Amino acid sequence: MSTQSLTQLEQTEDFIRRHIGPSAEQTDAMLKEIGSDSVDALIDEIVPSDIRLANLPAIGESKTEVQALADLKAVASLNKVNTSHIGLGYYGTLTPNVILRNVLENPGWYTAYTPYQPEIAQGRLESLLNYQQMCIDLTGLDLASASLLDEGTAAAEAMALAKRVSKNKKSNLFFIASDVFPQTIDLVKQRADMFGFDVVVAPATQAPEHDIFGALLQYPSATGEVTDITDLIASIHANKGIVAVAADIMSLVMLKAPGELGADAVIGSSQRFGVPMGYGGPHAAFFTTSDKYKRSLPGRIIGVSKDTRGNNALRMAMQTREQHIRREKANSNICTAQVLLANMAAFYAVYHGPKGLKVIAERIHRFTDILALGTAQNGLMAMHNNYFDTLTFDVDATQGFNKEEIVARALAANINLRVDVAGQIGVSLDETTNRESLNTLFDVLLGSGHGLDVSELDDAVVASGMSSIPASLVRESEILTHPVFNSYHSETEMLRYIKKLENKDLALNHSMISLGSCTMKLNATAQMIPVSWPEFANMHPFAPIEQAQGYKQMIDELGDWLVELTGYDNISMQPNSGAQGEYAGLIAIHKYHESRGDSHRNICLIPSSAHGTNPASAQMVGMKVVVTACDKNGNVDMDDLKAKAEEHAENLACIMITYPSTHGVYETTIKEICDVIHANGGQVYLDGANMNAQVGITSPGYIGADVSHLNLHKTFAIPHGGGGPGMGPIGVKAHLAPFLPDHALVTVNENTKGNGSVSAAPFGSAGILCISYLYIALLGKKGVTDATKYAITNANYLATKLSAHYPILYSDKNGRVAHECIIDLRPLKAESGITEVDMAKRLMDYGFHAPTMSFPVAGTFMIEPTESESKVELDRFIEAMTAIRDEVRKVESGEWTSEDNPLHNAPHTLADITDTWDRAYSIQEAVFPVAAAAANKFWPTVNRIDDVYGDRNLICSCPPVSTYED
Repeated sequence: MSTQSLTQLEQTEDFIRRHIGPSAEQTDAMLKEIGSDSVDALIDEIVPSDIRLANLPAIGESKTEVQALADLKAVASLNKVNTSHIGLGYYGTLTPNVILRNVLENPGWYTAYTPYQPEIAQGRLESLLNYQQMCIDLTGLDLASASLLDEGTAAAEAMALAKRVSKNKKSNLFFIASDVFPQTIDLVKQRADMFGFDVVVAPATQAPEHDIFGALLQYPSATGEVTDITDLIASIHANKGIVAVAADIMSLVMLKAPGELGADAVIGSSQRFGVPMGYGGPHAAFFTTSDKYKRSLPGRIIGVSKDTRGNNALRMAMQTREQHIRREKANSNICTAQVLLANMAAFYAVYHGPKGLKVIAERIHRFTDILALGTAQNGLMAMHNNYFDTLTFDVDATQGFNKEEIVARALAANINLRVDVAGQIGVSLDETTNRESLNTLFDVLLGSGHGLDVSELDDAVVASGMSSIPASLVRESEILTHPVFNSYHSETEMLRYIKKLENKDLALNHSMISLGSCTMKLNATAQMIPVSWPEFANMHPFAPIEQAQGYKQMIDELGDWLVELTGYDNISMQPNSGAQGEYAGLIAIHKYHESRGDSHRNICLIPSSAHGTNPASAQMVGMKVVVTACDKNGNVDMDDLKAKAEEHAENLACIMITYPSTHGVYETTIKEICDVIHANGGQVYLDGANMNAQVGITSPGYIGADVSHLNLHKTFAIPHGGGGPGMGPIGVKAHLAPFLPDHALVTVNENTKGNGSVSAAPFGSAGILCISYLYIALLGKKGVTDATKYAITNANYLATKLSAHYPILYSDKNGRVAHECIIDLRPLKAESGITEVDMAKRLMDYGFHAPTMSFPVAGTFMIEPTESESKVELDRFIEAMTAIRDEVRKVESGEWTSEDNPLHNAPHTLADITDTWDRAYSIQEAVFPVAAAAANKFWPTVNRIDDVYGDRNLICSCPPVSTYED
């Protein structure tokens, strides 16, 4: 008979112990090494008492996985997922199951990090190169980025590019065609306002009448019209303007490429290539431009370079660390992109190939022709004769038809139409449309008794030779001719191709990824499951709010929890990345000052240790960056801060500060910093990158900050996905709440109605919010607090053990660190010539991804173990770092030369050990340096990559297939 109570037995299913890595016994052993009596005693040593919260956050108790999933399923059931014909950039699609299960639902793909260490990221880099090639082929331009956040923000980036490269330097006016998607217009106008650009929105044909630096056109238009814009683009070019075209990716399978029409940049969403709508995201946007503008292209580009064996190898080219290098002079503040979703779209193109895509596009178009013919036969004429997949009807101007009646019939048939324009109804068809869908649409649009038969209409379309795509716009150029798009069309071959690429990548399902400031923690399987639920996956972001009550309840509850955890008063879920959160928060500060008659306040103080996105975001809202110094201990230099705050008091807008500091220390002066800024008329923006060291024990609002973004893909367990998806909601104090973003088509909050947007969808990438919702629900108030405590404990254990071999660059007065620590590698470089790059590459041979390298201090590693790693894994990492230190000593002593040693030659591949071996160290030392590496060997598939060669010989499209052969 068990002596345990029922409560104790129930706690065996407690999620907290599943999420937090160290067991009780492991914790005791770590505390003994650290020299602390308990976890709580350690926290008391480290976190300043004046910012400690007295009580656990009021977010409820921990739930079991079974209970949490059942509760969320009940919430999801409140969503009413109608068949959507709304369009406007969001369409029903069919995700091939081989991609759904083996990419979207596979931790080998969704837990990988941004490919800053390309030798162990060749799989996702190849997939992203495929994505770029797909975009290049479809848009007809020379160069593509490896995805952006969404179509609206990509359009805003296109406007910024136009301003940078336009030869019409005197113009400050950007033109937006009035038939661009309304949410895009709204977002671009908001960005233009922050940049200080003037905007005119008018019919596209009027663009040449204005003195503009650039223009944005939609192809096909928001109402579905397909027009030849060749002459229009030529006219804008004649006036020295740059033309960006927002294009529908599926239509480009059949339509002439915008690049062939003269476009300088082409942007859009790749959502309908197999990515669910997800109530707005996450979806990868595409951005292509001509080669001459490559240095101004925002985001990341994947390029082909060489490794030390002369073999082709992939890497991120040019923009790899743009924000950290160029800071406020960066082209944009983009840090993450939607890599996981870009990979899904790329695999969709690979799986279907050019023939399959053409079948899908032609079927969509044929159904649209049938719909147009059938409605016309019954007196309801579409507004345009030329279209791809969208018909717009001016029903109130058509005798015998009434918009309200049609909408009522649609809702009764569980169908959503586009209804936001007075008197008009829009109908967009997609990959999910079938004959039954058309019959239902005829009933909805025409009422009963229309007498239409889809098969007869189909025959009539063929017989009539309908030319709804003008002959001048029919695509003649081939697409997707590269072998990768013509080789994997059976599920067997596709499965193996996906697995082949996955095997080239190191992700969290192999080993810990100890990146400082990036918080690569457990993305629990239970948290990921609802992402694929149709109640969440298949909802259009502009569906009537009464149909999205499940989403509303989840978002509201998650918002309440985040308000509690941050100490703020309001939250906006709209920003779909951390950098977009920074931008939205700074807009709120800007508009707050403006509302008080202080629009001259434009100085942003930023400590020298700040994240690179901070100054880049500040310049995006027209702020001037003034850098404040840090002292020798890595803390903000208070004398310098006070002097600069007082010097700029008349114009001080804000400070952007990270807490705990980017140097990995809880600065004791943080409240004083807030007081200094407020005393001089400024606001405090607290960067949420290190929120994993705050939750449950302190909060930005309690500290005294006014606004923060939260990296849900860090602290709140949304996975990194190889470089996205991310979410960056912002919390604000009450006085900033009126200045949060809203949306042109969906009112987010009555108090913010009319405010501009920062993302294309009202709640950003809402489809992944369920991950963070479940993270908090599963951990509860004790669990989220314990997570913070163990993140700090693990970091201090690592720092203690590593300090015997490496200097710990920064610590507090007690010799402790926060949730991350920086080890100084510069003395080793001075003594041995071994660089931080050598050590990063050498870690691959031990089966690890390197920590954050040379940030925030050059020549260092910033290490963040997170709370999810057990002592066993921490010890394995410590063993690797200790062994590497011993290897460096052999170089220092002269046993190995500076050229012939395993660090300089790292990483080692199978090709190395199957070739002639004539090195000063053994094969065993090279590839199996410790027993743990041999027991779970990860083999990099390429040797060290030559970055300089890649930038000097920029190739950003798929090389011949022979280069992929093993």
